[in-house]
Amino acid sequence: MRGTNSFKDQSLTKRLLPCTLRVLLPIPLLAIALLCLYFYPLSLTPSPAPELAYSNSLSSSPSPSTPPLPPPSADKDYAYDPPCDYFNGKWVRDRKGPLYNGTTCATIKESQNCIMNGRHDSSYLYWSWKPSQCHLPRFEPNTFLQLISNKHVAFVGDSLARNQIESLLCLLATASAPKRVHHKGSRRWHFPSHNASLSLYWSPFLVQGVQRSSTGPHHNMMHLDRVSEKWARDVDQMDLIVLSFGNWFLVPSVYYEGDKVLGCLNCHGLKYPDTGFYGPLRKALRTTLNSIIERKVGKGNGIDVIVRTFSPSHFEGDWNKGGTCSKTKPYRKGEMQLGEVDAEIRRIEIGEVESAKAKAKQFGGFRLEALDVTKLSWLRPDGHPGAYMNPFPFANGAPKLVQNDCVHWCLPGPIDSWNEIFLEMMKKWEKQPTSQE
Repeated sequence: MRGTNSFKDQSLTKRLLPCTLRVLLPIPLLAIALLCLYFYPLSLTPSPAPELAYSNSLSSSPSPSTPPLPPPSADKDYAYDPPCDYFNGKWVRDRKGPLYNGTTCATIKESQNCIMNGRHDSSYLYWSWKPSQCHLPRFEPNTFLQLISNKHVAFVGDSLARNQIESLLCLLATASAPKRVHHKGSRRWHFPSHNASLSLYWSPFLVQGVQRSSTGPHHNMMHLDRVSEKWARDVDQMDLIVLSFGNWFLVPSVYYEGDKVLGCLNCHGLKYPDTGFYGPLRKALRTTLNSIIERKVGKGNGIDVIVRTFSPSHFEGDWNKGGTCSKTKPYRKGEMQLGEVDAEIRRIEIGEVESAKAKAKQFGGFRLEALDVTKLSWLRPDGHPGAYMNPFPFANGAPKLVQNDCVHWCLPGPIDSWNEIFLEMMKKWEKQPTSQE
């Protein structure tokens, strides 16, 4: 706004300057001055400011339905912004790079510390997510810490929940060092500077279940009508829950409701109908959200919940037969279409979020949103550890078979953008009272 006013001032000055010079001339030239006023009349409305070319424009030309922007607020962190769709856009080059690296952050899991494991190309670090119609700010660790002061944020789910919380811990550690604290049932970190806690609960199905293993059983067993008490028993201590699941539903499983088997997925040798996994995934998420509403909101206690949508993998070939993810740059928008399975899982998750929001309207103090990372993550085949899930995999030449991780994300890497959007969602909630959600 300051730049626009300065152009208006310059325009007005250009009009006044010739007149002012003439008025200062001797009185005999007064006639010339009067002629000047005639040809340069003063207007109460300044001339339009010229348009400025600015490469980091916050938005494209507004459509007729776009509301006009209000005057800027003095508080840059909480200035009004029109609703933004952060989930559609493209990846653009960013010379600044990440806020942290593999040596400055102590909480990175070794298998995701790609540069320290010998990955030579670092270009994947220099991209940022740019939404189509608005601006996504760089992560502000102090702002995030202020928003979670005196609160407990719990990440519940699978190994991608761990991937995201470790990204978040690294981002926050650039402002305040977390302290690892002992807690039975979860991994927990405390930020004494803000009396804030982050925790990670391992619960890959969200509901009660037993994971398959090489020693048996060779399939998952899920009780779709019972939430997992590994995390649910602590729900009264949580202020914000981030749910993360999906990948464990893609492997052989048997599904139960009560004591009855509903069906299975790829359960060869068992005499159960193969029901696929879409229905069980929907039922597991519905059971989880209903349980949170009943246990927390139904008692008159407020809570915020975020459902992180499915994160696609990028295996070229079968994951257990040498499949790799060797791309070194993002897909361009439209270059590769999102797979049918990934798109359907995302649709189910967003649908269940909307259904739960409608159900919870009878209660106060419940806020629920989807952190929709599916599309933006699909465009980053270059962001996985790949062969660099292990230290220096090619130090002794090229092995015949190299294990690749094309599911999780390098740290730092594209997953940091999930937390940038996460912060913007929290800032929106801070500006909007709970009752308006």
